[in-house]
Amino acid sequence: MFENISIFRIANAMAVHAGQKQALISQNVANADTPGYMARDLPDFRSLYRPDDAQVQRATRAGHLNGAVAGAGTATPVDRPGTASPDGNTVSVEQEMLSAVDAGRQHERALAIYKSALNVLHATLARS
Repeated sequence: MFENISIFRIANAMAVHAGQKQALISQNVANADTPGYMARDLPDFRSLYRPDDAQVQRATRAGHLNGAVAGAGTATPVDRPGTASPDGNTVSVEQEMLSAVDAGRQHERALAIYKSALNVLHATLARS
């Protein structure tokens, strides 16, 4: 029911993006000592999210139409440019720590948006 309200779709897509980013950061940290490993990152959520208005047909469930709900797809990781160490590895643990904090904040922001919208919805229904 709530997935048809756009603010909930946006909050869900933002939380999914933050989770994907956090998984990619952990993969980078796990490969910090792998020779030749290129650090990977996701583009910003703002550049990836496309609202439903841009589509002619809309999916309301993952099994409908094209099989994915708009705006909540997986992002394609890209290599993050950086200075390579002598073994060719471009992972900076300090950069990964900062990215992890940023992803955590994005996830908390998505949850706060969801909770706030849910509180507004509850308050509206209680007055009806």
